Amino acid sequence: MKTGIAFWNILLKDMKNYYLKPPNISWGIIFPFAWMLMFLVRTGGKVEDVYSMLPGLMALSILFGTTSMLAVTITFERRGRSFDRLLLAPVSLTALMLAKTGGAVFFGMINAFVPLAVAPLFAAPPALQWPYLLAGVFFVAVTSTLLGLFIAVSVSEVFEAQTFSNFFRFPMIFLCGLFFPLERLPIFIRPLSYAIPLTYGVSLLKTAFHQTAEIAAGFSLIFLILSAITLFWISRRNIQKRWIL
Repeated sequence: MKTGIAFWNILLKDMKNYYLKPPNISWGIIFPFAWMLMFLVRTGGKVEDVYSMLPGLMALSILFGTTSMLAVTITFERRGRSFDRLLLAPVSLTALMLAKTGGAVFFGMINAFVPLAVAPLFAAPPALQWPYLLAGVFFVAVTSTLLGLFIAVSVSEVFEAQTFSNFFRFPMIFLCGLFFPLERLPIFIRPLSYAIPLTYGVSLLKTAFHQTAEIAAGFSLIFLILSAITLFWISRRNIQKRWIL
């Protein structure tokens, strides 16, 4: 019971203090719109192609939203010593990490559905495979959030978190199969593409939109789950090693 109360209080505190602030709300709304407009310009303004862009657009909206929110908030709290007080609370480190990441996952999923909600204004929506869509959005949000946590644990300043985030995010944009099919990438780069969780998230979302996916949906789900577990374990280990012991 105490763990549950602590979990919800930490989660609600983060949502109130960080995620529900106007800058984060505007980031979550304006950023997906900006990406959609950019892709429409890239395709010559063909609105009928909007749904072909949505899998990558949704994945990128999640990636940038979650990593930005979590990397900055954790680093900011660490610098202000408020995270240290949370570490002293009578709650397990696992529960604390789940509470700190839960809000970012939730808002990352909201970011993903903003362009999906706007797309019908441009063209009639196709039949979607909702189980694949929900699974893809959820696991991309989880892995991207945990990537942000890993970044936050690895740095000590807010500007370092932003720089380190871009070191991961921008290469992932071009390696995940969004702009170029994986088979068109140079053969020595493909191993990097197949090591990125976002690649499997984009592939899963393409399956949900009945598009040709480079990777089987079942394998994508397994890889995303294993990636989430690995990132969580590494971040937990780093917190224990750098901030507790």
